[in-house]
Amino acid sequence: MFISRDPFNVIIGGVGGQGNVLASQILGEMLVSQGYVITIGETYGASQRGGAVMSHLRISTKDQFSPLIPEGQCDLLIALEPVEGLRILDHYGSPRVMTLVNTRPIHPMDVISGNAEYPEVSKVIAKIKELSRRVWTLNATEVALEMGDPIFSNIVMLGALCAIEVLPINQQGFELVIKDLLPSRTMDENMKAFNRGREVVQEFY
Repeated sequence: MFISRDPFNVIIGGVGGQGNVLASQILGEMLVSQGYVITIGETYGASQRGGAVMSHLRISTKDQFSPLIPEGQCDLLIALEPVEGLRILDHYGSPRVMTLVNTRPIHPMDVISGNAEYPEVSKVIAKIKELSRRVWTLNATEVALEMGDPIFSNIVMLGALCAIEVLPINQQGFELVIKDLLPSRTMDENMKAFNRGREVVQEFY
């Protein structure tokens, strides 16, 4: 498998505390191990308070690109939170964009305090479908909670990413990367989370 465009532009987006930056680091290392040139840029809102966090990955066979993807040039969006995914598509989406989305919402403080309403998730996903060429969905947070800790939801999403076969990544590459990046005591749980993500992801028609 090869990238379909050069550069191939990926955004991983969510809110603070979802493991966005770690997911981008793992994905970047997996692609580097396949011989690709990777440029990563990060943008942060009030991440400590659940603000927006985005990682931009630009994947090339030979060239280094500027770290931030131009508006309207995203090829693949990995949305760790549905409304954040919709916001990103509004700015960075393109006619060719594909979206992998975690369907579990995280309510911002305005919603929790009663000053705003969170939109119905099914309507958010339907709008994401309208703005994307292909969409895959899973409740990665629920899978992680079943394992006992929502912290694994980003790893579940990486497993789902492997399953949809949009990027040249595989389970073996993930295992090699996390051996270097993460504590050895978490290896079994991370592999379980990755494999569960591969199992539960579904294309949204």
